[in-house]
Amino acid sequence: MGTTFLPVASIVSSAGGRDGWMIVLPAFILGIPYGLMVLSLLSQFPNKNLLQVSEIVFGKGIGKLIGVLYILITGYFGGLLLGQVGDIYERSIMPLTPISLFYLGTIILVFYLCKSGIEVFARFSEVIFPLIILALILNLTLSISRIEPGVLLPILSEGVMPLFWGGLKVAPFVMEYILFMAGILAFLPTDMKEIGQLRREVWRAVFLVGILDMFVAFTQILVFGPFETTRIVYGLLVLGKMVEVSRTVAGVESLFLGVWLGALVIKISAFLFTVVWGLETVMNLKGLKWEIAVCAVFMGIAFGFVRGSVLISEISFVDNYLILPFTTIWILGLWGTARWKKGKNIRGN
Repeated sequence: MGTTFLPVASIVSSAGGRDGWMIVLPAFILGIPYGLMVLSLLSQFPNKNLLQVSEIVFGKGIGKLIGVLYILITGYFGGLLLGQVGDIYERSIMPLTPISLFYLGTIILVFYLCKSGIEVFARFSEVIFPLIILALILNLTLSISRIEPGVLLPILSEGVMPLFWGGLKVAPFVMEYILFMAGILAFLPTDMKEIGQLRREVWRAVFLVGILDMFVAFTQILVFGPFETTRIVYGLLVLGKMVEVSRTVAGVESLFLGVWLGALVIKISAFLFTVVWGLETVMNLKGLKWEIAVCAVFMGIAFGFVRGSVLISEISFVDNYLILPFTTIWILGLWGTARWKKGKNIRGN
């Protein structure tokens, strides 16, 4: 899930207008076949991540090249996400605080999670995830009084093609998930019964996150209208500012922002893990000094994009033109080639 709920409404409304919310769940469903492809490779190559599998299937030369691209893309994107922490807090509730403090505080949390190992990271996610869901539900339900139902009419007034382009902009969200799956694969169980459970969890995760993000986009379009939703990059933060309880409690966006920080820490940590796993697999670089080096690179990238509009544009560029094509082609090609080689070996035997 990460922080997909923050920009999703702006993305889909810019492409599909008032109908943009319709494309969120179908675009997320793309994660199901790709997730199942990754798990099928787990059963064929147990206890190996997909970078190791790529070297086996494609050969060392191509496998190393894929590994280098994987490290560069996930490392660059992780640094941009760190920059997003400062951008969100500076825009919303703490404009006078030096942006470096946001970066430093977040990267310390991220480094601690990465250093503590994948189990601590998983348990941290397990604790934060229900809070994210609760905060989202509260934010959306407390905004119902400001909804304008007529905004959604007429339905499909601009046709179906805008929804297709909107779906292409949402698809990178699930591909980010697949990039993390590619690395965590080495830690997953390989028993057939447990792999079957993992397949069911892929379906559950995709539908849960897709439905939640769909309702986030749906609510923002109903409250702000399609044109204003497109203009407001972090519409959920604006909804938090508008929330009132019995006309006595207002300005509760700072409570929501604490939860959103947890979501950002999870996502940045996931990409720090991918870079660390990539360095270890491709270049045999492992240990504390390399984890610190990756954190320093993340900090450098974040400082390079301190302005909000530049940062958002760069994140969109990496999503649409690096993560989406790289992951789509890599996973599909790896799965297809592995199946072809497996079938060829069976016929040969």
